Amino acid sequence: MTIKKIAWITDSTAYMTKDLIDHPDVYVVPLEIIFGTDAFQDGIDLNTEELYSRIRSEKEIPKTSQPSSGKFASLFENLKEEYDGAIAVHISTKLSGTLSSCKAGSDMAGFHLETVDSRSMGYAITSLLKMGITMASEGMDLDKIAATLRHEVENLENYILLGSLDQFYKGGRMSGTAYLLGSILQIKPIIRMNRNGEFELFEKVRSEKKAVNRLIELLDENYQQYKISEIQIMHGNVLQKAKDLESRINKEFPDLKIVIGEISSTIAVHSGEGTLAIQFHKEGKK
Repeated sequence: MTIKKIAWITDSTAYMTKDLIDHPDVYVVPLEIIFGTDAFQDGIDLNTEELYSRIRSEKEIPKTSQPSSGKFASLFENLKEEYDGAIAVHISTKLSGTLSSCKAGSDMAGFHLETVDSRSMGYAITSLLKMGITMASEGMDLDKIAATLRHEVENLENYILLGSLDQFYKGGRMSGTAYLLGSILQIKPIIRMNRNGEFELFEKVRSEKKAVNRLIELLDENYQQYKISEIQIMHGNVLQKAKDLESRINKEFPDLKIVIGEISSTIAVHSGEGTLAIQFHKEGKK
């Protein structure tokens, strides 16, 4: 069967640019953020400002939960009337069962779905969606687009300067030893999502200033080897720090397009207020 129209499915950990928000074929299924017995849909019932306020005032770190397969099934039942199939790009399967729920929902609805494990989150998902939509506009079929995106996952890079060691540790994303050392020595760890889609400690830096300098060095190391046309700066309620980093990158790499965006509430639950990250797509060797 020739695919005539493709729906694009993602989750609330993706950074939604205006063009994606306005795109009629893009659908976002939110994860849940849970404070005790209170459950909120990310980006719908709870925004980042409200999240940070609650985290500051409450001792318990909230939890996150993937959307149910039933929620996806309901979406796909509706989409069957208009679309011949869909491509779903979701948060790393090592961090969430969202992609699994999505696939189960498509099976329940009997809907043609191809899935792409971003092995990341945030703007990495955004990049994949934008690439896929461009391929579709050029006439590439659904299965080939999905296969190409799975390959492009390997070319996405990210470095994250955590805002809160405490939240990251309590959320189960860091070992007790690493947390203890970081707390005692006041280390600012730079972490990244590795090729398996898991968080890994990339480097330990003694101060935030040195850590930001290192982010720029890491960008330069990649820039010297690969074609990079755009870099994304994601932040956790520290817009001015993001703008300061933008200014420095713009000075050293004037040909790079720079996008600044805020991390979603789901990501902020684990990384914490004050997080600063860079993400980019390596478009090929120079």
